[in-house]
Amino acid sequence: MSRCALFPMSLVLALAAACATPKPRVDLLSPSEAQTKLRAIQSRTFELPDRLTALRGVMAVLQDLGFVIERANEALGLVTGARFAEPNYFDVVAITVTVRPQDGGKFLVRVNAIYNNKPIDTPEVYQNFFAALERSLFVERG
Repeated sequence: MSRCALFPMSLVLALAAACATPKPRVDLLSPSEAQTKLRAIQSRTFELPDRLTALRGVMAVLQDLGFVIERANEALGLVTGARFAEPNYFDVVAITVTVRPQDGGKFLVRVNAIYNNKPIDTPEVYQNFFAALERSLFVERG
C-alpha cells in the first residue's frame, strides 16, 4: 500500500472518532450521600420570633469568634464573614450563614465554612458554632 492510500484511511478514522458519542458524565449538581450528611451537620432549626433576631445572633457569634462581617442581607437571610486562621495568619477561614423561615415560627440556620478554599467537613466545627449561637440567642431573647 502506498503512503497516499494510508492518508485517506487515517483521515476517515480520525473523523469517525470525532463523531463518536461522548460518554455520559456524572451529574455534578446532584448531591452525593456525603454532601447530604454534611448538610445535616451544617444545619440547625431554632424557634425564634423573626429572622432579624436570628441574623443578629449569627453576626454576634461570628464577631465573637473573630470574623469580620463582609456582607449581611436581611432580605436573603445571608451573612458572610472571614478571618485569618491561627497560628498561621496567612490562612483564611471564610463562612457563609443562611437563615431560612420554616413552618411554625422556626428558622433553619445553615453554616458553610471554608478553610483556604477547601470545605470544612469536621462536625465539631459546626457543633461549636451552633453551641455559641444557642448561647447568643438565649442571651438576646432572655
